Amino acid sequence: MRAFTFVPCLALAAWLGAVQAQTLPAPPQRVVQLSASASMDVPNDWLTLAFSTTREGADAGAVQSALRQALDAALVEARKVAKPGQVEVRAGNLSVYPRYTAKGAIGGWQGSTELLVEGRDMGAISQLVPRINSMSIARVAYSLSREAREQVESEVGARAIERYKGRAGEITRQFGFSRWSLREVQVQTDTPPVGMPVLMRAKAMAAPADESLPVEPGRGQVTATISGSVQME
Repeated sequence: MRAFTFVPCLALAAWLGAVQAQTLPAPPQRVVQLSASASMDVPNDWLTLAFSTTREGADAGAVQSALRQALDAALVEARKVAKPGQVEVRAGNLSVYPRYTAKGAIGGWQGSTELLVEGRDMGAISQLVPRINSMSIARVAYSLSREAREQVESEVGARAIERYKGRAGEITRQFGFSRWSLREVQVQTDTPPVGMPVLMRAKAMAAPADESLPVEPGRGQVTATISGSVQME
């Protein structure tokens, strides 16, 4: 009885396998993975300046109040130069957290707060440095504004696409085929910010109170990368 039922099961499994093999698409042939990129250097037109300060004490409320006073004093000066589209001002995080003793008990409180000033009017932003006394410089970064980045992204992308097409045609000919078609493609653009060197930042922090921050924006780089696969025919 077991042998009688086992044979049809084998035949059914073989038939299902044959049907499945006929319905599955054939694996792609003559497919090549490619990538190409292009870059363009553009003058940085956006300055980000971060001020920060810390406070500590035995009472959490007192620490928070001291941080708020320092931030409010900095905001008063920063708002004097704020201009829509030119100088933007916003408060960063304000946090207070406990400090623990060796025995695990709370021994005090410590906190920090931050003020961010950024925009394309680098002269006005740099002149804030000697006027903000309640906080010190934490970070300085130069980058491209959104408008400047968008202006060059299309041109850089077009260059990368042309390089991708040229490489696809060259490889296709090298393999002995006459033409190629695009299967899938991905486009990625990248614009990393440029931070101020550590030595320059330290010099700026140690500058006399009547000196503004030296402005050295440099140049940023917009890179477009095209990656994907082509079918050689």
